[in-house]
Amino acid sequence: MKKAVLVLVTAVAVIAAALIPSGRPVVAATSAPGPGFGSALSAVKQLAWQTNASVNTLAVAGNTVYAGGLFTRIRQPGQPAGRGEAIRTYLAAFNRTTGKPLAFAPKLNGAVWSIATSPNGRWVVIGGDFTMVNGLARKHLAMFSVATGKLVAGWHPAVAYRVSALAIGGNSVYFGGSFGRVNNTERNNVAAVTLSTGALLPWDPDADDDVYAIDLSDSGRRVFIGGGFSEIQGEDHYALAMVSPTTGAPMRMPAAAAIPEPSPDCQSRVKDIDTLGSKVFVSNAGSGLGCYDGVLAADAATGKLLWQSNCLGATEAIKAIGNWLYKGSHAHDCSRDGGFKDGTGIHHLLVESTINGKLGPWYPNTDAGGTTDVGPLAFASGGNDLWVGGDFTKVNGTIQQGLARFTNAAGGSRPGLPAAPKVSSTVKGKATVSFPTVVDADNISLIYSLFRGTTKVASWKRNSYSWTKPVVTTFTDTKVKSGKTFSYHVQVSDGRNLRNGRAAAVKIR
Repeated sequence: MKKAVLVLVTAVAVIAAALIPSGRPVVAATSAPGPGFGSALSAVKQLAWQTNASVNTLAVAGNTVYAGGLFTRIRQPGQPAGRGEAIRTYLAAFNRTTGKPLAFAPKLNGAVWSIATSPNGRWVVIGGDFTMVNGLARKHLAMFSVATGKLVAGWHPAVAYRVSALAIGGNSVYFGGSFGRVNNTERNNVAAVTLSTGALLPWDPDADDDVYAIDLSDSGRRVFIGGGFSEIQGEDHYALAMVSPTTGAPMRMPAAAAIPEPSPDCQSRVKDIDTLGSKVFVSNAGSGLGCYDGVLAADAATGKLLWQSNCLGATEAIKAIGNWLYKGSHAHDCSRDGGFKDGTGIHHLLVESTINGKLGPWYPNTDAGGTTDVGPLAFASGGNDLWVGGDFTKVNGTIQQGLARFTNAAGGSRPGLPAAPKVSSTVKGKATVSFPTVVDADNISLIYSLFRGTTKVASWKRNSYSWTKPVVTTFTDTKVKSGKTFSYHVQVSDGRNLRNGRAAAVKIR
Protein backbone atom coordinates (compact mmCIF):
# COMPACT_ATOMS: atom_id res chain seq x y z
CA MET A 1 0.00 0.00 0.00
CA LYS A 2 1.21 3.49 -0.80
CA LYS A 3 2.04 5.93 1.94
CA ALA A 4 -0.69 8.38 2.96
CA VAL A 5 1.11 11.32 1.36
CA LEU A 6 1.18 9.51 -1.99
CA VAL A 7 -2.50 8.69 -1.73
CA LEU A 8 -3.16 12.39 -1.27
CA VAL A 9 -1.04 13.19 -4.31
CA THR A 10 -3.06 10.64 -6.30
CA ALA A 11 -6.30 12.37 -5.35
CA VAL A 12 -4.91 15.78 -6.32
CA ALA A 13 -3.65 14.44 -9.65
CA VAL A 14 -6.97 12.82 -10.50
CA ILE A 15 -8.80 16.05 -9.69
CA ALA A 16 -6.34 17.97 -11.86
CA ALA A 17 -6.90 15.54 -14.71
CA ALA A 18 -10.65 15.98 -14.38
CA LEU A 19 -10.24 19.73 -14.75
CA ILE A 20 -8.60 19.34 -18.16
CA PRO A 21 -11.45 20.19 -20.53
CA SER A 22 -12.90 17.46 -22.70
CA GLY A 23 -14.44 18.13 -26.04
CA ARG A 24 -14.63 17.17 -29.66
CA PRO A 25 -11.50 15.96 -31.48
CA VAL A 26 -8.92 18.48 -32.65
CA VAL A 27 -9.55 19.72 -36.19
CA ALA A 28 -6.49 20.70 -38.19
CA ALA A 29 -7.26 23.21 -40.90
CA THR A 30 -6.41 22.14 -44.45
CA SER A 31 -6.64 24.29 -47.52
CA ALA A 32 -5.10 24.21 -50.99
CA PRO A 33 -2.27 23.88 -51.78
CA GLY A 34 -1.65 22.09 -48.48
CA PRO A 35 -0.44 18.52 -48.19
CA GLY A 36 -3.96 17.08 -48.20
CA PHE A 37 -3.95 15.77 -44.63
CA GLY A 38 -4.57 17.29 -41.24
CA SER A 39 -1.82 15.90 -38.97
CA ALA A 40 1.90 15.31 -39.56
CA LEU A 41 1.31 12.17 -41.64
CA SER A 42 -0.84 10.81 -44.41
CA ALA A 43 -3.07 7.82 -43.70
CA VAL A 44 -2.01 6.24 -46.99
CA LYS A 45 0.01 3.07 -46.43
CA GLN A 46 3.37 3.23 -48.22
CA LEU A 47 5.23 0.23 -49.61
CA ALA A 48 7.05 -1.85 -47.01
CA TRP A 49 8.04 -5.48 -46.76
CA GLN A 50 6.15 -7.76 -44.37
CA THR A 51 7.02 -10.29 -41.69
CA ASN A 52 5.56 -13.74 -41.00
CA ALA A 53 4.92 -13.03 -37.31
CA SER A 54 4.79 -10.20 -34.80
CA VAL A 55 7.14 -7.19 -34.82
CA ASN A 56 7.69 -6.24 -31.17
CA THR A 57 10.10 -3.33 -31.49
CA LEU A 58 11.42 -0.76 -33.98
CA ALA A 59 14.23 1.81 -34.08
CA VAL A 60 15.70 4.19 -36.65
CA ALA A 61 19.33 5.07 -37.43
CA GLY A 62 19.62 7.50 -40.33
CA ASN A 63 17.95 5.88 -43.33
CA THR A 64 17.80 2.44 -41.74
CA VAL A 65 14.90 0.98 -39.77
CA TYR A 66 15.56 -1.98 -37.48
CA ALA A 67 12.74 -4.37 -36.63
CA GLY A 68 12.78 -7.10 -34.02
CA GLY A 69 10.19 -9.60 -32.92
CA LEU A 70 8.90 -13.13 -33.23
CA PHE A 71 9.24 -13.40 -37.02
CA THR A 72 11.59 -15.71 -38.90
CA ARG A 73 10.75 -14.67 -42.49
CA ILE A 74 10.08 -11.48 -44.46
CA ARG A 75 8.26 -11.06 -47.78
CA GLN A 76 7.32 -8.44 -50.36
CA PRO A 77 4.39 -6.03 -49.96
CA GLY A 78 0.97 -7.45 -50.71
CA GLN A 79 2.13 -11.07 -50.90
CA PRO A 80 0.25 -13.72 -48.91
CA ALA A 81 2.03 -15.67 -46.18
CA GLY A 82 4.48 -18.28 -47.44
CA ARG A 83 5.12 -16.69 -50.84
CA GLY A 84 8.54 -15.32 -51.85
CA GLU A 85 9.96 -15.28 -48.33
CA ALA A 86 13.51 -14.48 -47.22
CA ILE A 87 15.01 -15.69 -43.95
CA ARG A 88 15.35 -13.19 -41.11
CA THR A 89 15.53 -14.75 -37.65
CA TYR A 90 13.90 -12.29 -35.22
CA LEU A 91 15.82 -9.27 -36.54
CA ALA A 92 15.81 -7.35 -39.83
CA ALA A 93 16.72 -3.97 -41.30
CA PHE A 94 14.93 -1.95 -43.96
CA ASN A 95 15.57 1.11 -46.09
CA ARG A 96 13.55 3.90 -44.48
CA THR A 97 12.85 5.58 -47.84
CA THR A 98 11.80 2.58 -49.90
CA GLY A 99 10.65 0.02 -47.33
CA LYS A 100 12.90 -2.62 -48.91
CA PRO A 101 15.04 -4.98 -46.80
CA LEU A 102 18.78 -4.60 -46.37
CA ALA A 103 21.28 -7.45 -46.43
CA PHE A 104 21.58 -7.29 -42.63
CA ALA A 105 20.56 -10.79 -41.49
CA PRO A 106 22.14 -11.96 -38.23
CA LYS A 107 21.16 -15.36 -36.88
CA LEU A 108 19.58 -15.35 -33.40
CA ASN A 109 18.22 -18.19 -31.33
CA GLY A 110 15.45 -16.22 -29.64
CA ALA A 111 13.01 -13.37 -30.00
CA VAL A 112 13.93 -9.66 -29.97
CA TRP A 113 11.84 -7.44 -27.68
CA SER A 114 13.74 -4.13 -27.70
CA ILE A 115 16.00 -2.09 -29.98
CA ALA A 116 17.77 1.25 -29.47
CA THR A 117 20.15 3.20 -31.68
CA SER A 118 22.86 5.51 -30.38
CA PRO A 119 22.31 9.28 -30.79
CA ASN A 120 25.28 9.46 -33.21
CA GLY A 121 23.70 6.78 -35.38
CA ARG A 122 26.73 4.48 -35.23
CA TRP A 123 25.45 1.65 -33.06
CA VAL A 124 22.32 -0.43 -32.67
CA VAL A 125 21.66 -2.42 -29.48
CA ILE A 126 19.11 -5.21 -29.26
CA GLY A 127 17.55 -6.98 -26.29
CA GLY A 128 15.35 -10.01 -25.94
CA ASP A 129 15.19 -13.74 -25.26
CA PHE A 130 18.21 -14.78 -27.34
CA THR A 131 21.43 -16.21 -25.91
CA MET A 132 23.32 -16.71 -29.21
CA VAL A 133 23.95 -14.33 -32.12
CA ASN A 134 25.80 -15.56 -35.21
CA GLY A 135 27.01 -18.54 -33.22
CA LEU A 136 28.47 -16.40 -30.42
CA ALA A 137 27.19 -16.14 -26.85
CA ARG A 138 25.15 -13.00 -26.31
CA LYS A 139 22.98 -13.21 -23.23
CA HIS A 140 19.91 -11.10 -23.96
CA LEU A 141 21.91 -8.04 -25.12
CA ALA A 142 23.95 -7.48 -28.29
CA MET A 143 25.41 -4.58 -30.26
CA PHE A 144 25.94 -4.13 -34.00
CA SER A 145 27.75 -1.54 -36.08
CA VAL A 146 25.26 0.40 -38.20
CA ALA A 147 27.91 1.01 -40.89
CA THR A 148 29.01 -2.62 -41.32
CA GLY A 149 26.13 -4.61 -39.86
CA LYS A 150 28.66 -6.69 -37.91
CA LEU A 151 28.27 -7.84 -34.34
CA VAL A 152 30.56 -5.85 -32.02
CA ALA A 153 33.04 -8.45 -30.81
CA GLY A 154 34.07 -7.04 -27.44
CA TRP A 155 30.65 -5.94 -26.24
CA HIS A 156 28.75 -8.71 -24.43
CA PRO A 157 27.08 -7.90 -21.11
CA ALA A 158 25.49 -10.98 -19.59
CA VAL A 159 21.86 -10.46 -18.56
CA ALA A 160 20.06 -13.23 -16.71
CA TYR A 161 16.75 -13.07 -18.59
CA ARG A 162 14.63 -11.11 -21.09
CA VAL A 163 15.45 -7.48 -21.95
CA SER A 164 12.19 -5.72 -22.94
CA ALA A 165 13.21 -2.04 -23.03
CA LEU A 166 16.26 -0.08 -24.18
CA ALA A 167 17.40 3.54 -24.35
CA ILE A 168 20.82 5.07 -25.04
CA GLY A 169 22.07 8.37 -23.64
CA GLY A 170 25.67 9.54 -23.89
CA ASN A 171 27.89 6.56 -23.06
CA SER A 172 25.16 4.74 -21.14
CA VAL A 173 22.84 1.98 -22.33
CA TYR A 174 19.79 1.80 -20.06
CA PHE A 175 17.66 -1.33 -20.20
CA GLY A 176 14.78 -3.03 -18.43
CA GLY A 177 13.03 -6.34 -18.46
CA SER A 178 12.48 -9.42 -16.32
CA PHE A 179 15.97 -10.17 -14.97
CA GLY A 180 17.65 -10.30 -11.58
CA ARG A 181 21.35 -10.18 -12.44
CA VAL A 182 23.68 -8.46 -14.92
CA ASN A 183 27.31 -9.52 -15.28
CA ASN A 184 26.68 -11.79 -12.28
CA THR A 185 25.76 -8.78 -10.12
CA GLU A 186 22.31 -8.19 -8.67
CA ARG A 187 20.21 -5.84 -10.75
CA ASN A 188 16.46 -6.17 -10.45
CA ASN A 189 14.63 -5.62 -13.75
CA VAL A 190 16.51 -2.47 -14.74
CA ALA A 191 20.21 -1.67 -15.20
CA ALA A 192 22.76 0.21 -17.30
CA VAL A 193 26.07 -0.60 -18.99
CA THR A 194 28.53 1.55 -20.89
CA LEU A 195 28.06 1.92 -24.62
CA SER A 196 31.79 1.74 -25.22
CA THR A 197 32.66 -1.44 -23.31
CA GLY A 198 29.49 -3.02 -21.93
CA ALA A 199 30.76 -2.67 -18.36
CA LEU A 200 28.06 -2.63 -15.68
CA LEU A 201 27.34 0.85 -14.28
CA PRO A 202 26.40 1.57 -10.64
CA TRP A 203 23.03 2.93 -11.82
CA ASP A 204 20.47 0.82 -9.97
CA PRO A 205 16.79 1.88 -9.65
CA ASP A 206 16.02 -1.62 -8.31
CA ALA A 207 12.49 -2.16 -9.65
CA ASP A 208 10.52 -4.86 -7.85
CA ASP A 209 8.76 -6.15 -11.00
CA ASP A 210 8.97 -6.15 -14.79
CA VAL A 211 10.03 -3.07 -16.78
CA TYR A 212 8.47 -2.66 -20.24
CA ALA A 213 9.49 0.86 -21.25
CA ILE A 214 12.41 3.20 -20.74
CA ASP A 215 13.39 6.56 -22.25
CA LEU A 216 15.50 9.63 -21.52
CA SER A 217 14.43 13.25 -21.55
CA ASP A 218 15.85 15.19 -24.47
CA SER A 219 18.06 17.03 -21.99
CA GLY A 220 19.47 13.72 -20.70
CA ARG A 221 18.77 14.78 -17.12
CA ARG A 222 15.91 12.38 -16.47
CA VAL A 223 15.29 8.69 -17.12
CA PHE A 224 11.69 7.50 -17.28
CA ILE A 225 10.88 3.89 -16.42
CA GLY A 226 7.55 2.15 -16.94
CA GLY A 227 6.19 -1.31 -16.27
CA GLY A 228 4.34 -3.36 -13.72
CA PHE A 229 6.45 -2.55 -10.67
CA SER A 230 5.28 -1.06 -7.38
CA GLU A 231 8.63 0.06 -5.91
CA ILE A 232 11.82 1.79 -7.04
CA GLN A 233 14.75 1.60 -4.61
CA GLY A 234 12.29 0.47 -1.93
CA GLU A 235 10.01 3.49 -2.35
CA ASP A 236 6.41 3.35 -3.59
CA HIS A 237 6.33 4.11 -7.32
CA TYR A 238 3.59 2.29 -9.17
CA ALA A 239 4.01 1.61 -12.94
CA LEU A 240 5.92 4.84 -13.69
CA ALA A 241 8.99 6.54 -12.25
CA MET A 242 11.35 9.38 -13.06
CA VAL A 243 14.91 8.69 -11.87
CA SER A 244 18.40 10.17 -11.92
CA PRO A 245 20.47 9.15 -14.97
CA THR A 246 23.56 8.71 -12.79
CA THR A 247 22.34 7.06 -9.58
CA GLY A 248 18.92 5.70 -10.45
CA ALA A 249 17.42 7.43 -7.43
CA PRO A 250 13.73 8.23 -7.91
CA MET A 251 12.60 11.81 -8.32
CA ARG A 252 9.21 13.29 -7.57
CA MET A 253 6.84 12.83 -10.54
CA PRO A 254 3.32 14.02 -9.71
CA ALA A 255 1.95 12.78 -13.06
CA ALA A 256 2.62 9.17 -12.06
CA ALA A 257 -0.17 9.44 -9.47
CA ALA A 258 -2.70 9.74 -12.31
CA ILE A 259 -2.21 6.02 -12.99
CA PRO A 260 -4.63 4.17 -10.70
CA GLU A 261 -3.20 1.99 -7.98
CA PRO A 262 -3.71 -1.77 -8.51
CA SER A 263 -6.92 -3.35 -7.29
CA PRO A 264 -8.65 -6.69 -7.84
CA ASP A 265 -10.52 -5.08 -10.76
CA CYS A 266 -7.71 -3.11 -12.38
CA GLN A 267 -3.98 -3.44 -12.86
CA SER A 268 -2.64 -0.85 -15.30
CA ARG A 269 0.92 -1.15 -16.57
CA VAL A 270 3.02 1.33 -18.54
CA LYS A 271 3.76 -0.13 -21.98
CA ASP A 272 5.55 2.70 -23.81
CA ILE A 273 7.28 6.02 -23.10
CA ASP A 274 8.30 8.68 -25.61
CA THR A 275 9.92 12.05 -25.00
CA LEU A 276 9.93 15.11 -27.24
CA GLY A 277 11.20 18.54 -26.28
CA SER A 278 9.98 19.47 -22.81
CA LYS A 279 7.36 16.71 -22.61
CA VAL A 280 7.22 13.01 -21.83
CA PHE A 281 4.33 10.85 -23.01
CA VAL A 282 3.31 7.62 -21.30
CA SER A 283 0.91 4.91 -22.47
CA ASN A 284 -0.82 2.23 -20.40
CA ALA A 285 -2.55 -1.10 -20.79
CA GLY A 286 -4.92 -2.24 -18.08
CA SER A 287 -6.22 -5.66 -17.15
CA GLY A 288 -9.81 -5.56 -15.99
CA LEU A 289 -13.10 -4.17 -17.26
CA GLY A 290 -12.87 -0.40 -17.73
CA CYS A 291 -9.29 -0.33 -16.42
CA TYR A 292 -7.00 2.58 -17.33
CA ASP A 293 -5.61 2.13 -20.87
CA GLY A 294 -4.89 5.75 -21.65
CA VAL A 295 -2.08 8.18 -22.35
CA LEU A 296 -0.71 10.97 -20.20
CA ALA A 297 1.65 13.84 -20.90
CA ALA A 298 3.96 15.33 -18.30
CA ASP A 299 6.60 18.01 -18.04
CA ALA A 300 9.89 16.19 -18.60
CA ALA A 301 11.73 18.31 -16.02
CA THR A 302 9.21 18.62 -13.17
CA GLY A 303 7.07 15.53 -13.77
CA LYS A 304 3.91 17.67 -13.56
CA LEU A 305 0.81 16.28 -15.29
CA LEU A 306 -0.10 18.28 -18.39
CA TRP A 307 -3.02 16.24 -19.70
CA GLN A 308 -4.46 12.76 -19.65
CA SER A 309 -6.63 10.91 -22.17
CA ASN A 310 -8.77 8.02 -21.04
CA CYS A 311 -9.69 5.91 -24.06
CA LEU A 312 -10.38 2.27 -23.24
CA GLY A 313 -8.38 -0.36 -25.12
CA ALA A 314 -4.74 -1.09 -24.25
CA THR A 315 -2.26 1.44 -25.66
CA GLU A 316 0.89 -0.46 -26.62
CA ALA A 317 2.81 2.12 -28.68
CA ILE A 318 3.12 5.90 -28.93
CA LYS A 319 5.30 8.25 -30.96
CA ALA A 320 5.41 12.05 -30.88
CA ILE A 321 5.98 13.86 -34.18
CA GLY A 322 5.70 17.64 -33.99
CA ASN A 323 2.40 18.56 -32.37
CA TRP A 324 0.94 15.07 -32.81
CA LEU A 325 1.15 11.91 -30.73
CA TYR A 326 0.49 8.75 -32.75
CA LYS A 327 -1.07 5.90 -30.85
CA GLY A 328 -1.26 2.14 -31.45
CA SER A 329 -3.91 0.38 -29.39
CA HIS A 330 -7.15 -1.51 -29.56
CA ALA A 331 -9.14 1.57 -28.57
CA HIS A 332 -12.86 0.86 -28.54
CA ASP A 333 -14.27 3.62 -26.34
CA CYS A 334 -13.03 7.22 -26.19
CA SER A 335 -16.34 8.69 -25.02
CA ARG A 336 -14.73 9.94 -21.79
CA ASP A 337 -12.67 12.31 -23.94
CA GLY A 338 -15.49 13.41 -26.23
CA GLY A 339 -14.60 10.85 -28.92
CA PHE A 340 -16.20 7.67 -30.22
CA LYS A 341 -18.38 5.45 -28.07
CA ASP A 342 -18.14 1.73 -27.47
CA GLY A 343 -19.69 -0.24 -30.31
CA THR A 344 -18.09 1.77 -33.13
CA GLY A 345 -15.41 -0.86 -33.71
CA ILE A 346 -11.72 -1.09 -32.82
CA HIS A 347 -9.59 1.89 -33.79
CA HIS A 348 -6.04 0.48 -33.80
CA LEU A 349 -4.33 3.60 -35.15
CA LEU A 350 -5.15 7.09 -33.88
CA VAL A 351 -3.49 10.44 -33.28
CA GLU A 352 -3.83 12.83 -30.36
CA SER A 353 -2.77 16.44 -29.98
CA THR A 354 0.43 16.76 -27.94
CA ILE A 355 -0.99 20.04 -26.65
CA ASN A 356 -4.21 18.76 -25.05
CA GLY A 357 -4.53 15.05 -25.81
CA LYS A 358 -7.65 15.36 -27.97
CA LEU A 359 -8.18 13.00 -30.90
CA GLY A 360 -6.92 14.35 -34.20
CA PRO A 361 -7.43 13.85 -37.94
CA TRP A 362 -5.74 10.50 -38.65
CA TYR A 363 -7.42 7.11 -38.54
CA PRO A 364 -6.04 4.46 -40.83
CA ASN A 365 -6.50 1.00 -39.33
CA THR A 366 -5.07 -2.45 -38.92
CA ASP A 367 -6.61 -5.71 -37.84
CA ALA A 368 -5.46 -7.74 -34.84
CA GLY A 369 -4.53 -10.91 -36.65
CA GLY A 370 -2.07 -12.30 -34.14
CA THR A 371 -2.21 -13.56 -30.57
CA THR A 372 -2.33 -10.33 -28.57
CA ASP A 373 -5.65 -9.03 -29.93
CA VAL A 374 -4.06 -5.58 -30.07
CA GLY A 375 -2.61 -5.07 -33.57
CA PRO A 376 0.09 -2.37 -33.38
CA LEU A 377 2.81 -3.01 -30.78
CA ALA A 378 5.72 -0.72 -31.73
CA PHE A 379 6.40 2.63 -33.41
CA ALA A 380 9.51 4.35 -34.75
CA SER A 381 10.07 7.51 -36.77
CA GLY A 382 12.79 9.38 -38.57
CA GLY A 383 10.84 12.61 -38.14
CA ASN A 384 8.73 12.59 -41.30
CA ASP A 385 7.37 9.06 -41.21
CA LEU A 386 5.92 6.43 -38.90
CA TRP A 387 6.88 2.76 -38.98
CA VAL A 388 4.34 0.51 -37.30
CA GLY A 389 5.11 -2.98 -36.04
CA GLY A 390 2.72 -5.48 -34.52
CA ASP A 391 0.75 -8.68 -34.84
CA PHE A 392 -1.64 -7.47 -37.56
CA THR A 393 -2.14 -9.11 -40.95
CA LYS A 394 -3.93 -6.26 -42.74
CA VAL A 395 -3.55 -2.48 -42.98
CA ASN A 396 -6.36 -0.34 -44.39
CA GLY A 397 -8.11 -3.54 -45.39
CA THR A 398 -5.32 -5.01 -47.55
CA ILE A 399 -2.67 -7.65 -46.86
CA GLN A 400 0.24 -6.28 -44.85
CA GLN A 401 1.54 -8.43 -42.02
CA GLY A 402 3.66 -7.31 -39.09
CA LEU A 403 5.10 -4.09 -40.51
CA ALA A 404 3.68 -0.93 -42.10
CA ARG A 405 4.93 2.50 -43.11
CA PHE A 406 3.24 5.92 -43.25
CA THR A 407 4.89 9.14 -44.48
CA ASN A 408 4.21 12.83 -45.04
CA ALA A 409 4.11 12.45 -48.84
CA ALA A 410 1.69 15.06 -50.14
CA GLY A 411 -1.78 13.99 -51.18
CA GLY A 412 -3.01 11.92 -48.30
CA SER A 413 -6.08 9.77 -48.29
CA ARG A 414 -8.84 10.75 -50.68
CA PRO A 415 -12.23 11.70 -49.25
CA GLY A 416 -15.03 9.22 -49.70
CA LEU A 417 -17.00 9.54 -52.95
CA PRO A 418 -20.01 11.79 -52.35
CA ALA A 419 -23.39 10.20 -52.97
CA ALA A 420 -25.73 11.61 -55.56
CA PRO A 421 -27.71 14.31 -53.74
CA LYS A 422 -31.40 13.96 -52.98
CA VAL A 423 -33.24 16.56 -55.03
CA SER A 424 -36.88 17.64 -55.11
CA SER A 425 -39.05 20.55 -56.16
CA THR A 426 -42.29 20.99 -54.23
CA VAL A 427 -42.46 24.79 -54.37
CA LYS A 428 -42.70 26.74 -57.59
CA GLY A 429 -39.33 28.13 -58.71
CA LYS A 430 -37.32 26.27 -56.05
CA ALA A 431 -35.19 23.14 -55.80
CA THR A 432 -34.31 21.43 -52.51
CA VAL A 433 -31.00 19.58 -52.47
CA SER A 434 -29.55 17.53 -49.59
CA PHE A 435 -26.43 15.41 -49.22
CA PRO A 436 -24.50 13.62 -46.43
CA THR A 437 -20.88 14.13 -45.40
CA VAL A 438 -18.19 11.58 -46.26
CA VAL A 439 -15.15 10.32 -44.35
CA ASP A 440 -11.49 11.05 -45.07
CA ALA A 441 -8.97 8.91 -43.15
CA ASP A 442 -6.56 11.79 -42.53
CA ASN A 443 -8.86 14.80 -42.34
CA ILE A 444 -11.78 15.81 -40.20
CA SER A 445 -12.66 19.14 -41.84
CA LEU A 446 -13.60 18.99 -45.53
CA ILE A 447 -14.97 21.50 -48.04
CA TYR A 448 -18.19 20.56 -49.83
CA SER A 449 -19.35 22.38 -52.97
CA LEU A 450 -22.72 21.99 -54.63
CA PHE A 451 -22.92 22.38 -58.40
CA ARG A 452 -25.92 23.02 -60.60
CA GLY A 453 -24.59 21.67 -63.84
CA THR A 454 -21.17 23.32 -64.06
CA THR A 455 -22.11 26.30 -61.85
CA LYS A 456 -21.08 26.28 -58.20
CA VAL A 457 -24.06 27.44 -56.18
CA ALA A 458 -22.79 27.03 -52.59
CA SER A 459 -19.92 25.76 -50.43
CA TRP A 460 -19.67 24.57 -46.83
CA LYS A 461 -17.01 23.38 -44.42
CA ARG A 462 -18.18 20.29 -42.57
CA ASN A 463 -16.57 18.05 -39.97
CA SER A 464 -16.97 14.29 -40.20
CA TYR A 465 -15.59 11.38 -38.25
CA SER A 466 -15.27 7.70 -39.05
CA TRP A 467 -17.21 6.85 -35.90
CA THR A 468 -20.24 9.14 -36.28
CA LYS A 469 -23.30 9.24 -38.52
CA PRO A 470 -22.94 11.46 -41.60
CA VAL A 471 -24.12 15.05 -41.24
CA VAL A 472 -26.77 15.99 -43.82
CA THR A 473 -26.67 19.44 -45.42
CA THR A 474 -29.79 20.83 -47.11
CA PHE A 475 -29.83 23.73 -49.58
CA THR A 476 -32.72 25.51 -51.29
CA ASP A 477 -31.87 26.80 -54.77
CA THR A 478 -34.08 29.74 -55.73
CA LYS A 479 -32.26 30.67 -58.91
CA VAL A 480 -34.03 28.18 -61.13
CA LYS A 481 -36.92 28.52 -63.56
CA SER A 482 -40.17 26.63 -63.41
CA GLY A 483 -40.57 23.90 -65.99
CA LYS A 484 -36.84 23.48 -66.50
CA THR A 485 -34.80 20.40 -65.50
CA PHE A 486 -31.51 20.84 -63.64
CA SER A 487 -28.89 18.39 -62.42
CA TYR A 488 -26.91 18.73 -59.21
CA HIS A 489 -23.76 17.07 -57.92
CA VAL A 490 -21.52 17.42 -54.87
CA GLN A 491 -17.76 17.96 -54.92
CA VAL A 492 -15.64 17.37 -51.80
CA SER A 493 -12.07 18.57 -51.21
CA ASP A 494 -9.49 18.00 -48.48
CA GLY A 495 -7.23 20.77 -49.79
CA ARG A 496 -5.55 18.68 -52.48
CA ASN A 497 -7.81 15.82 -53.48
CA LEU A 498 -11.09 16.55 -55.26
CA ARG A 499 -13.89 14.04 -55.69
CA ASN A 500 -17.08 14.59 -57.64
CA GLY A 501 -20.18 12.57 -56.89
CA ARG A 502 -22.85 11.41 -59.30
CA ALA A 503 -25.44 13.91 -60.46
CA ALA A 504 -29.17 13.86 -59.77
CA ALA A 505 -31.75 15.72 -61.83
CA VAL A 506 -35.02 17.40 -60.92
CA LYS A 507 -37.74 19.20 -62.89
CA ILE A 508 -38.68 22.51 -61.28
CA ARG A 509 -42.35 23.15 -60.50
